Amino acid sequence: MVPPPSPPPAPPSRGPNADSAVEKKSSGRTQDIVVLKEVRKRFGETEVLEGIDMVFHRNETTCIVGGSGAGKTTLLRLIVALDKPTSGHIYVEGEDIVVLPERELNRVRKKFGVVYQYSALLDSITVLENVAFPLVEHTKLSSKEIRPRVVEKLSILGLDESVLDKFPSELSGGMRKRVGLARALMLEPPIVVYDEPTSGLDPVTSRAVDDLIDDTKRRFGVTSIVITHDITTCFRIADRAALLAGGQVVARGTPEELAHGENRISRDFIANSGVDIESVKSLRPRALR
Repeated sequence: MVPPPSPPPAPPSRGPNADSAVEKKSSGRTQDIVVLKEVRKRFGETEVLEGIDMVFHRNETTCIVGGSGAGKTTLLRLIVALDKPTSGHIYVEGEDIVVLPERELNRVRKKFGVVYQYSALLDSITVLENVAFPLVEHTKLSSKEIRPRVVEKLSILGLDESVLDKFPSELSGGMRKRVGLARALMLEPPIVVYDEPTSGLDPVTSRAVDDLIDDTKRRFGVTSIVITHDITTCFRIADRAALLAGGQVVARGTPEELAHGENRISRDFIANSGVDIESVKSLRPRALR
């Protein structure tokens, strides 16, 4: 995810401006938890991502919005170390993960909890087994130790022990999202990535999922990266947003800046979504208004 004594290894690659401009907290951690510099990704002759520069700040929610084929899913895979860019650098907590071998990447991946589109729960096993899966795979805890941890996470997310023996097919869409999030949080990662969290959900359930994402950020102190086409989600929960189009970040800033700033592409994209921005803003969690 190390052999007889040898000369001390070189320190891990450090993020840009590691000794100066990067803001640090009192703990010594950088405020910029994930940084992408000139990231490119090609598949054959097709360049899917073209020189992506992005910064994700600790304990904030960033929404990456864009239409189909914009490169959002490819970008997600690079951020969580499931794939490597063709060129460029990706720093996670100051460490350049692009140069790491596979065994070291397993260590990096534990820093991310991923809530997949449609939750991606395993249909053939129970809720208890689904949520416990990361602990079974990555720790030596016994089943007796694992069960109360699963119950605790589910309880925090609004689900009681009655769901433990249910199968995913017996749950509503909103409950499946909560179970998927509980699983993503089991290793207590500092970063949670959501892949199209409201896709396929009705408006009421979608807004409940938005609230869940925001509440999880505050309750667990995580950094949230949300890949979405849902402009309502972006305006309800994002501290910052970036618009991806044609493999490039064409606009970035607060949701308000994307809607009313100087960038015509972002203004048109949001206007064409048909979302009543002013109504959505009134529904933002109080702390974000």
